[in-house]
Amino acid sequence: MALYLVQHGKSLPKDQDPDQNLSEEGISVVEAIAERAAEWGITVSSIRHSGKRRARETAELIGLRLNPENGLQEQAGLNPLDDVSAVARDLTSDDNLMLVGHLPFMEKLTAYLIIGTTEPLVFKFQNGGIVCLDQDPETKKWFITGALQPTVG
Repeated sequence: MALYLVQHGKSLPKDQDPDQNLSEEGISVVEAIAERAAEWGITVSSIRHSGKRRARETAELIGLRLNPENGLQEQAGLNPLDDVSAVARDLTSDDNLMLVGHLPFMEKLTAYLIIGTTEPLVFKFQNGGIVCLDQDPETKKWFITGALQPTVG
């Protein structure tokens, strides 16, 4: 089982779209990442996303490929500047959950889970990328097991 963290796909600039919906490039990248995730056999029980439209759109595109048995749900606390500790305390790898949100939240959550503090950066997210974490069953310590990123380097 695992925990999957996703930064939403690339969005339109705020001056073009105040809601910052996904751009065509963002849609294309998320669809490609979702396809690769399905090919690699990634399964999730549910996908939770922030209330921002770009996160919901990203979750929906991934959900079309991964078809989580418990569907998609909006979850409070996943916005860019939200407190990661509030979300972290309820996470276990047993849930096989995917969270779709924003920076700096996703990077801070990853650091918090792995080293117990939000700084320093332990993983650099990319728009539409998926980071997989798991927990040691004995120590309950989190670690990164892999990532699907749009670009390498």
